[in-house]
Amino acid sequence: MSTEVLRTKPRRSRLHRREHQVALAFIAIPLIGFLLFTLYPLLYSVYASFTSWNGLAAPTFNGIDNYIKMWNDPYFLKAMWNTLFMMIGIPIGLVLSMALALGLNRKMRGTTFFRTVYYIPVISSIAAIAILWQWAYNGDFGLVNQVLDLVGIQGPNWLADKDTVKPALIIMATWKGLGYSMLLYLAALQSVPRYLYEAASLDGAGTWDQFRNITLPMVRPVTFFLVVTSIIGGSQIFIEINIMTPLGGPEFSSASIVWYIWRQAFNNLHMGYASAMSIVLGLIIFVITVIQFRLNRRNQFSID
Repeated sequence: MSTEVLRTKPRRSRLHRREHQVALAFIAIPLIGFLLFTLYPLLYSVYASFTSWNGLAAPTFNGIDNYIKMWNDPYFLKAMWNTLFMMIGIPIGLVLSMALALGLNRKMRGTTFFRTVYYIPVISSIAAIAILWQWAYNGDFGLVNQVLDLVGIQGPNWLADKDTVKPALIIMATWKGLGYSMLLYLAALQSVPRYLYEAASLDGAGTWDQFRNITLPMVRPVTFFLVVTSIIGGSQIFIEINIMTPLGGPEFSSASIVWYIWRQAFNNLHMGYASAMSIVLGLIIFVITVIQFRLNRRNQFSID
């Protein structure tokens, strides 16, 4: 014998329906923004990468011609190499910021002042910093060469020499990001339990052993975060290049990949080709990020 169960829809109160509508309205705003300003441009960029399009007339489908052109374009390969080369500054910046954080984590006078001084470049305008360093690197009257003159070294014209322009940009980018990395490392160091160091001292561990076996593992999540965000940010370096070396530097030696994409899109009106390069750059960043997450998963640990 079967029984029929009557299911009635629970009645909602007016207040409940009102809250539901307000919640949907709050969700709709960022969702519409994401669809209009992220998802749609991304999908259209994928479509444009398979077209010949100057941004004004209607796109013309040309298959994978843009991708074939890319691998035969020496300027694209040079810009990609320049971008990878300038990421040398990432490990340098991590080491320096860790050293600064260790120093400022000690109880001494003036730590607040130095923390503020090191963080000022982080909140400063990138354009203003680029103009400031452009002056500092000037071969005739720049501050860098004036300091070198004090010790008897004749400095080069940093931004006009293909051998020194990339190191100059690396130094500037490292200097600008130092305060941000230092602050994160400082917060991580202050969260390390003191009893770990006390137990290590009782076991006879020295300063280096404590740093290697306690400090480094405990700040590893911060290091992972900084590496991921630095690689993503380093892949997208543009403003500094465009201000300090607006033509890509001597012999194209400072042109970054984003700068070259921008130049192809808005200077040469090769929107389809620029879209193809953007898609390749996005895929490279995605693959590198996935690899980093997988490597970091193997190094996770917990304190019992």
